[in-house]
Amino acid sequence: MHRNWEADGNGREGLRDLLRQHVCAACGHHVAVPFYDGGHQPLATLAWPASAEEARRMERLPLRFVRCVECGHVYNPEFDYSKVPYSEKPNLMFNRGEGWREHLLQVRGLILKRLPLHPTVVEIGCGEGHLLRALAEAHPEGRYIGFDPNAKVDTGGGMIEARQELFDPAVHLADCRPDLIISRHVLEHLMDPMGFLQALSFSATWEGVETRLFIEVPCIDKVFAMGRTADFFYEHNSHFTTESLSRLLKRCSREVELVERGYDDEVVYGFVRIGVRAAQAAYAREALAFRGRAAESKDRVRAHLDALARSGKRVAVWGGTGKAAAFINRYGVDAGRFPLVVDSDPDKVGTFVPGTGQEIRFRDDLKLEPADVILIATQWRARDIVGEIGREGIACQAILLEHEGSLVDYFRDPHPYGEAEAAGAPGAKGYSAA
Repeated sequence: MHRNWEADGNGREGLRDLLRQHVCAACGHHVAVPFYDGGHQPLATLAWPASAEEARRMERLPLRFVRCVECGHVYNPEFDYSKVPYSEKPNLMFNRGEGWREHLLQVRGLILKRLPLHPTVVEIGCGEGHLLRALAEAHPEGRYIGFDPNAKVDTGGGMIEARQELFDPAVHLADCRPDLIISRHVLEHLMDPMGFLQALSFSATWEGVETRLFIEVPCIDKVFAMGRTADFFYEHNSHFTTESLSRLLKRCSREVELVERGYDDEVVYGFVRIGVRAAQAAYAREALAFRGRAAESKDRVRAHLDALARSGKRVAVWGGTGKAAAFINRYGVDAGRFPLVVDSDPDKVGTFVPGTGQEIRFRDDLKLEPADVILIATQWRARDIVGEIGREGIACQAILLEHEGSLVDYFRDPHPYGEAEAAGAPGAKGYSAA
């Protein structure tokens, strides 16, 4: 039986108090519930106060974590990336513990198994470069490139290349064309980790790069059983479970090869393949082609309107709100040259066209003061409007509308908005071309 979540005598919260609408950073779901409210705390890993007084004066930032009800991801929707000085101070990780050394050896082994003979390996957020150096030592035939805007990278005497900058998928993927991209302990700091991985994936599609991606992040699977709260501090915006990382990787790749936990289940990592995805490339090319046509049509239609204004003919624009207002504003149908705007809807009469300010008049005004040219601003309604013009006995010399970047004559030129006779209009009877 459906339960309406309302507060009851046992103190259970109602649904109105529980439901949060935020976009999950891992799966994109829009519904979450409160998870952990840590109040306001200072930065924990990137502040480095130089004195006790400076430490006490640090800004305190909100720790209000929620949990996605779809994939279980935990994140802080109040996180503000600009509050964290990544550009000024590195995020140091302690890498000398014995258990952590063993984990790094395991990661290195997993990566080495998947490298070709002469690989190019890119690490995003490489820190001081310990993993890349370890890979280069074991597989010296490759090229190893570490991106980190803050860290002082130890290149191992030239074994690895250090780039003191942020990795930009739109630039560096084509530049480096890597066989493997590594990103360890980076995604948890980002405002939009899914957006970053999808940008990587689309860049691979656009540039024709087939590559693998290795992701590692802290794992909070144990938090739920142990009740730990120290895991949650401001710099870590996202907290991944095994499930939420799996969902993220599925959303952003062609194939998920592996998702496993390591370091006593305190981290979770995965291997995925990214590369050319034909549908994405097709959508992108279609969008760019439309953008190009739209830019060309703007100039063409404006030129036609300029000529129409110079002709001295009385022009009535049919339609003044919604898509018609969009047409009027895009093509510069200004009130000075085109003051007459009419509409079929009596409720719109007496209001004004957004942006250009013509007062919208009722269509019957054209019976008393006919226009030479009627310009239909909403092509999708053209057949109905032409039928209405015919039934109401509204005379004009020509009816124009925009099609494929030009103003065309409704009766003389080819377009897909015709068949006016089916709507009761008398065809071209009573009309003459301008």
